[in-house]
Parts: sequence; C-alpha cells; structure tokens
Amino acid sequence: MDKQDELLKEAEKLAKHMSSYQHDLAPTITSNIVCSIDAKEELLDECEEIWRQMEECQSKLTLLGIETLPESDAQLSLSMMRVKALTAEYNQWQKRSPEIISTNPDVLVALGKEELQKVDHDLEMVLSTVQSKNKKLKEDMKREQQWLDEQQQLVDALDVTHEEMKNQVVQFSEKRALQELKSKMLKIRAYKEELLSALGEFLEEHFPLPEEDESAKKKKKSPAEEPTVQLVTLHEILERLINKLMSTPHEPYLTINDSFWPPYVELLLRYGIALRHPEDPSRIRLEAFHQYFG
Repeated sequence: MDKQDELLKEAEKLAKHMSSYQHDLAPTITSNIVCSIDAKEELLDECEEIWRQMEECQSKLTLLGIETLPESDAQLSLSMMRVKALTAEYNQWQKRSPEIISTNPDVLVALGKEELQKVDHDLEMVLSTVQSKNKKLKEDMKREQQWLDEQQQLVDALDVTHEEMKNQVVQFSEKRALQELKSKMLKIRAYKEELLSALGEFLEEHFPLPEEDESAKKKKKSPAEEPTVQLVTLHEILERLINKLMSTPHEPYLTINDSFWPPYVELLLRYGIALRHPEDPSRIRLEAFHQYFG
C-alpha cells in the first residue's frame, strides 16, 4: 500500500500541474497573430514531456497490480482510498496557484486573445438574454397597462351609474306594499289548503279506518266489549298535530286518547313523523320539519 500511495501522490501532483493549464493547452491561434517557430516547438516540447511523465505513472500503476483484500475489508478499503484521494485533491486545490506554461510573449498573446474572445462571446450571450427578457417585460407591462385602463373605465362607468341611482327619488307606497303582502298571504293560504286537500285524499285512499267486516267480527263478542269511541282518521290525527304545533309551538304535545287508532300512532312514531314526550309516553308531537329549512 505504501508504494501505491506514493504513486497516487505523484499522479495527483502531475494532475495538479495539468489542471492548472487544461484551459490553455492547444490554443487556437488566429491567423493575425504570427508566432515564431521556436515558441511553437518550446510549447510542444513541454506538452510532450508532461505526457511522457503521465505515461510513466500509468505504467508503474499497471505493473504494481491490485492487492487482494478480504471481502470484509474491501468496501472499507475502497472508501478509505476515496477519502484519501478526495482529501488530497481538496488540499491541492487549496494550495493551487496559477502557473504560466510558457514565458514566450507570442504564446501568451495568443492565449490572452483566445481568452478575451471567449469572454466576449459569453458577454454577448448574456446581453442577448437580457435584451430578450427586457422585451418580454415590456410586452407584459403593455398588456397590464391596457387591462388597468379597461378596469378604470369600468369603475368610472359604475361610479356614474351609482350617482344617477342615488339622485333618483323612488316613491315607495306603503299601501301598495301592504296589498302585495296580503296577496301573497292569500296565495300561501290557498296553496296550503290545496296541499291539505291532496294530503287528505292520499291518506283516505291508502290509510283508511279499520274495515267494517273487522268490526262485524268483533260484534260476536259481548256488548260490554264493543268499542264505544269513534276512531279518527290518520288525516285528522295529522291535522290536529299540525294545528297544535302552529298554534302553541311552546307546547306542541297532543294527548293520545282512545279515538287514535294505535297502529296509526305507531306508524307516525316509527317513521319519525311524530315524537313521543320524553317523560309522558301518552303524549306525542309533530316533528318540527319547518325548522330544518328556516
């Protein structure tokens, strides 16, 4: 491992030397800059020397081979090598100082000119981007201004209409309002009567009183057992519950008597149309459905 570490350090040193000038290798020298043959040869010689050193390091690493590590330590060893390599690279970047690959003035002028051309190209790209953004912002600002003008015109028109309506004196007749209210009440009462009539017809058709033949069967019993109370229809039960709820909403309960047929009372309680008194089971009330829509 010591030889391998030594070779790694040597490779890192060489890589540091190469990374300092990787942007300056093989520059494109424009035709208007005349470089001497000696400057070109000097630059090529330096590049070949650095390349030769890199090949030597590569050959040494190849000949050294790879050490066989136990499976348990392979991952740890690989991680440690990565940590060492990253630490060494970090330290090299911290200590890095710019170096000049050549002191030949012609080479330096060519490199400087190429770098300036790159900077000029980047600045042109930035300028084009900024101009494009400015154009878009101007178009957005124009649309927003147009929308603002339209909204202002709408506000002005609404202000004029508001002033005109404020200046108009509306003569409201109390007598006319009272007549309209009476008319509405009459319509509501008529509609109520119509609903009650339709309800009565429906209940009489589908919920009649017990049939007479059942009463005839009961007559075979002794006269003392015959019912003496006339049963009321389901329509009458509902009407009494409605009137009780509307006339005395604070005391809407109705006492069940013998004229209420028990199956009808049970039907109203079972389907939630009527509610039994929490303390007195002989009293029922109509569910206040009108409060659900109030």
